This record gives sequence, C-alpha cells and structure tokens, in this order.
Amino acid sequence: MELEKIMKENQIQLEDIPEIDLYMDQVIQLFENKFGSSKRNEEEKVLTKTMINNYAKGKLFFPVKNKKYTKEHLILIALIYQLKGSLSISDIKTTMNGINDRIVEGDFHLDHFYQLFLDLTAQNLETFKNDLQNQLSTVKVEGEALEETASTDLEKVLMVSSLVHMSNLYRKAAERLVDDLAEEKTDKQEGSMDAKPEKKKR
Repeated sequence: MELEKIMKENQIQLEDIPEIDLYMDQVIQLFENKFGSSKRNEEEKVLTKTMINNYAKGKLFFPVKNKKYTKEHLILIALIYQLKGSLSISDIKTTMNGINDRIVEGDFHLDHFYQLFLDLTAQNLETFKNDLQNQLSTVKVEGEALEETASTDLEKVLMVSSLVHMSNLYRKAAERLVDDLAEEKTDKQEGSMDAKPEKKKR
C-alpha cells in the first residue's frame, strides 16, 4: 500500500477562491484543478454541470443570481463535495439548512466557519495517518497467522474489511448527528407554531 497516494487529500483553501463571482464552467474548472490529482482514475469527474444543477434543485445552497456563483456558493459546494462521499442528498440538505439560512439572513461569517473546517481536516489527516499505520501493523501481525504461502492478498482483504468497518462507524455517527439536526429544526418549527397568538373570533 502506497501511503503517499492515500494521504494525498486536497482542499480548496480560502485564498484559492476568487473574490469575483464565477460562471458554472469556471467553478467546475476550479474544482478540477484542485481535486483532479486525487481522483481514482481519469474517468472520474470531480464536479459536473449536472451535479451542480442537482445541488441547486435540491436546495443544498441558496439560489444563484444571474448564473454566477459567489464566494459563499463555492465554499458551500466545497463542503457538499466532502459530504457527498458518505451522506445522501437529503442528509446533506438537512446538514446545510442552518448554514444557508444564516447566509440569507446576512449574519454569518462563513469564511471563519470554513477555516475551522479546514483546520479540522488537517488534524484529521494526521490522526488518520497514525491510525492507518497502526492498522497496517496489526493486520500484518494477524496475517502472519494465516496458514497460506501467499497471504499478501488475504492481508489486503483484512485491511479493506477493517477500513470499511471504521468508515461505516463514522458514517453512522454522522447520520445520527444529521437526525439530531432534523429533530431540532422540527422542534423549533413546532415551538414557533405554538407561540403564534390565536386569532380572535368575531
């Protein structure tokens, strides 16, 4: 396993995002330039017009004006890019709802929030690097117990199974948090309805 390839994760930094609004083709090019090197193969697409249109139709980000995408749109699309690997479109919408509402209301420092996310991803990468090394060492020891002359492929199967299991645990934890967000929104809506004064009968 080539650790360098696995650890190759790019992120769109705040300084990568132009201050001017971009057309869709320019947005796609920006993402391709930044994430292209981490694609699994040449056929894989980082971002397409269909993807962006689906995100817009699904209301994963606030409406675009004059077919141009603002800095806020690019940050949201970068977050969606990360989320779509593990969450459904519906779960992503639930996750992003609060952020979109705050942006529309005009009282939210999205730059600061996104920088916090970037800081976390940098820490996650270091944690993952250490965990992966530990997993590889453990699998190597376990693999030696296999009574096979060529156990390398079996060690890889063990590693794949272990990594997928860990991935599933993290995904389930994320989904639980999404459910919490959905419940909180429902509670707020119900609370708002209860707070409305009753109309006086004539």
